Formats: sequence, structure tokens, C-alpha cells
Amino acid sequence: MKYVKIEFEDESQYEGLKETKKRHGLTWRGMLLHAQKELDSGSAD
Repeated sequence: MKYVKIEFEDESQYEGLKETKKRHGLTWRGMLLHAQKELDSGSAD
């Protein structure tokens, strides 16, 4: 199993992502996979 360590510039970045994750019912892994899908589809441009 691989691990990812993410460092945030400030607490508000972390809190904002945590709230988005919670609102959409995702895990941290789910958030990353969703972001990858969006980026690869070109819709995040």
C-alpha cells in the first residue's frame, strides 16, 4: 500500500477541503480519484 502526505499552507485550506469531502460523502481517496477524473476529462480547465 502506498501513502500520500499532503501539507497545507494554512488551516483554512485543510478545513475547506474537509468540508467539501464531507458534503459530497467522499473519503480522501475518493476526493483524489474524483479530481483525477475531472482533470483527465478536461472539464476542470
